[in-house]
Amino acid sequence: MLEVVKTLSSSEEIKAQVPLSESLKAIKLDRDAQMKAILDGSDKRKALIIGPCSADNADAVCDYVSRLAKVADKVKDKLFIVPRIYTNKPRTKGEGYKGILHNPDPHNSRTDIQAGIVALRHMHLRAIAESGLSAADEMLYPDNHVYLDDMLTYVAIGARSTEDQQHRLVASGIDLPAGFKNPMNGSVRVTINSIYAAHIPNEFKYRQYQVRTQGNPYAHMILRGGVDVYNNNFPNYHYEDIMGAIELYEQSKLVNPAIIIDTNHSNSGKKYLEQIRIAKEVFGNMKWNGMIMKYVKGLLIESYIEDGAQSPSGNVYGQSVTDSCIGWDKTERLIYDLADMI
Repeated sequence: MLEVVKTLSSSEEIKAQVPLSESLKAIKLDRDAQMKAILDGSDKRKALIIGPCSADNADAVCDYVSRLAKVADKVKDKLFIVPRIYTNKPRTKGEGYKGILHNPDPHNSRTDIQAGIVALRHMHLRAIAESGLSAADEMLYPDNHVYLDDMLTYVAIGARSTEDQQHRLVASGIDLPAGFKNPMNGSVRVTINSIYAAHIPNEFKYRQYQVRTQGNPYAHMILRGGVDVYNNNFPNYHYEDIMGAIELYEQSKLVNPAIIIDTNHSNSGKKYLEQIRIAKEVFGNMKWNGMIMKYVKGLLIESYIEDGAQSPSGNVYGQSVTDSCIGWDKTERLIYDLADMI
């Protein structure tokens, strides 16, 4: 039985409560256009979607993003940087920290969705205002996308959600690049099917409406590795894996074929420091293979101020409370190294 705890404010009401100014909207729309141009190939730069596994603390997240903005300006001729500000988190067993959407107070485990929606809008708004960088977030709950769609430049659909019909259909109706991760079993074919479903027009129920979409030509693939039946991680970022994904992409005849490589999760075997080596391997493969250079548009990297991770009840400033991340010093060095490789 579903028990109603409270009625939440509508997206229109929340947006009016935490509005995006016209000047910040202009920044966001310009960055949207740049990200789309990278995906369609008219902009030859590579994208780095980079930041904490989960955005749990507004002060630390905005500090991180402001640091990122200074580096982004120095490498802007080669790299386009989109900060990760992921405000809700999928949980393998359905328990644990679910993100600021559920728990806006990191020191209080009480669920407060209304306060969480307001808090996550404030966080994204503050990040844009302080850094000039609009961000990426995960569309874990399709019904909630409209609470944040006016602030984002990139949307990720996670491995557990890629095969979900509602995620595919909603992605077909958003005017943002949408990256579909391969599912947990690693199937690239399933990912291609999801991208196709997001590319075409659809008509379906969304919230309390019957809606119609025109299709999203900027839906694309994220390779994040997979998990076998024995719960062993396996990667799909190596040369052979990428070439296999490219072959399926070419067979599909989809427009704007694009691949982002997730350097963590199953690709790293959840060994977060491996992200540095993986990122450099992918960029190295791009240097000498024209097909990989054409298709691979960038990387997804988990990074924060401090190395590693802590429990949600921890108090280490700028350290992840979910997956382990590389710290700021390593992040800054990696970004400069990747720019030098282009």
